[in-house]
Amino acid sequence: MLPDGLWRIIRIGVVSLVLAAGFAGLVLGDTWLWVAVEWTPPFYAEFYAQDGFDAPTTAALLVAAPVKAALLWLILRAPAPGPLDRRARALRRLLYLAVAYTLVLRYPIALLPGPIDLAFSLALWTAIDVLYLLVIRWRSRVLRAAAGAMFAVELAGMASGLLDELDLLELGPSDILMLGPMLSGVAATVLTVVGQRRDGRWSRGTQVAGWLSAGVSALGFPLNMLIMSLSGGGPAMVVVMDAVGLVSTVWIAATARELAVHEPSAGDRPAEPPPARRRVIRVAVAAVAVLTIVAQIHPEGAARLTYTGWSMSCYDRPSFGDLKPAERDAAFLCRARSREGGVPPMFPDSMADQEIIAYGRELCRTEDRDEQEAILRRAGSARSDAGADPWDLVYVCPETVGAMYPELLRSTAEERAANAAYIAEKNARCRDPWPRTKGAAQATANYFLFADGDPGYLVHDPDDKAADESEEQATGKVYDDSTLIGVAGSAVLIGHVEDVIHLCLTVKAFGTAPPQRLAGWDQVNEVPIVSRSGRLTVPEKGEGEVGAGAPMPNLAIAGKGRYRLRVYVRVDEEGEEQHLVVVFPGTSGKRLKLKP
Repeated sequence: MLPDGLWRIIRIGVVSLVLAAGFAGLVLGDTWLWVAVEWTPPFYAEFYAQDGFDAPTTAALLVAAPVKAALLWLILRAPAPGPLDRRARALRRLLYLAVAYTLVLRYPIALLPGPIDLAFSLALWTAIDVLYLLVIRWRSRVLRAAAGAMFAVELAGMASGLLDELDLLELGPSDILMLGPMLSGVAATVLTVVGQRRDGRWSRGTQVAGWLSAGVSALGFPLNMLIMSLSGGGPAMVVVMDAVGLVSTVWIAATARELAVHEPSAGDRPAEPPPARRRVIRVAVAAVAVLTIVAQIHPEGAARLTYTGWSMSCYDRPSFGDLKPAERDAAFLCRARSREGGVPPMFPDSMADQEIIAYGRELCRTEDRDEQEAILRRAGSARSDAGADPWDLVYVCPETVGAMYPELLRSTAEERAANAAYIAEKNARCRDPWPRTKGAAQATANYFLFADGDPGYLVHDPDDKAADESEEQATGKVYDDSTLIGVAGSAVLIGHVEDVIHLCLTVKAFGTAPPQRLAGWDQVNEVPIVSRSGRLTVPEKGEGEVGAGAPMPNLAIAGKGRYRLRVYVRVDEEGEEQHLVVVFPGTSGKRLKLKP
């Protein structure tokens, strides 16, 4: 343990540094003032106020600086001398680790994947709570059991957050497990302070810090709302709440510091209350513990709010065929409350789960859109003029929706197989228009386009450092003339003649220019293109995207350099559009209309 004199020098140095940093931040500007007072990286300041801080935020920072320095002075007090047993020594180290995490470690740990931070906090506080039960002299089995129950509820909420982050099964409804740690955290703090008082090792100042910590936790939400209303929801609220929250760190540090204080003598120990008063205290402690848990249990008939429009578990939309029957109602609740894409939810967040599911099944029984709109208006829906989509309703009435849209009942594997079969069918209808002229590299496939507003397809160098810029320029030039071909360095965008959602595309690469063979084509054009990386190709279709239905080869068979790109286009009697793209080395930069 460090000598008291050295410890005092460290305290004075750290607190002086904090105050000096606050003064320097006031001189250097808003960002460094924020860093000096909030002890966070600079980009946090840019996140909260990109255009600088307003007057309330600056005032809050200036007030918070000395307040946090004073609290830091209390936190950095030297540990009390005295012997420690193995459990007390471990508890002191873990409590100081919790203090270090709050003050310093949480920001570098936050840079790691989310589950690591949550797992660290869960492991740390599980160990601290267990040691609390073993080290504190509770002098009452009821009090110890009540504290253990509160610790368990609090840790269950943390475990649920970790499971949710890992996309595993949660321990219960998210709203209940968010409320649980809040209530049990306050109760656990109160019971721990009572245990410290009965133990006798902790000073009155430490107990006062504990009561203040419980008060901050209990009043955190209303205090947050009050400050938000006064500050307009700006970063001033963050500054104030951060300073107030440091009270809990003071209590944790004080608890660790005074662990080694000897047990007081019988004369100094608080007098035992009379038997009648002891019974009242036991009943009160048991009532606090039981009522905190009971408050989180809702009757079966009560309104449940399992998922809101912002629930993390609702971001992934599973296929109907991948869900067990017991999971389908939850999937529908996610869709019914979703705000994805800025679209208002089908039902308000305040409506209970049972009501939403009942309305969903009622929507399934409607015969037309007008009936659906009437039901949604009655439910207070913000989408009453849009009706309900079958891909949402399938989760609550698969027998009804599936009869009309059987594809909505597929699993992910079935959907992929059906999509692969569809692509193979479209590819099979496309034929090589030059079957006897083999290129050094070639391929024939269906090219899938977006239904509306898709200008065409690219032949490009995907590894060019300026690929994005070239593609954007080529897209902007595609309508410059009647050829519908936009040229920009390493990218050529080729437009389609007819209003189609797919076309047959053949690409061929040659070492020299092949014969022109203009007969049978509606138009033939030749343009320059360059490959800066030694690649030229056509994008392949991804899931739910545009692109070729089969892998396209590298058409830059001569490596880096300049090429000529000849485009053949025709439309048959059935309105099907066919394209042939021929690529060969060539230094000319001219655009040629071989067959306008």
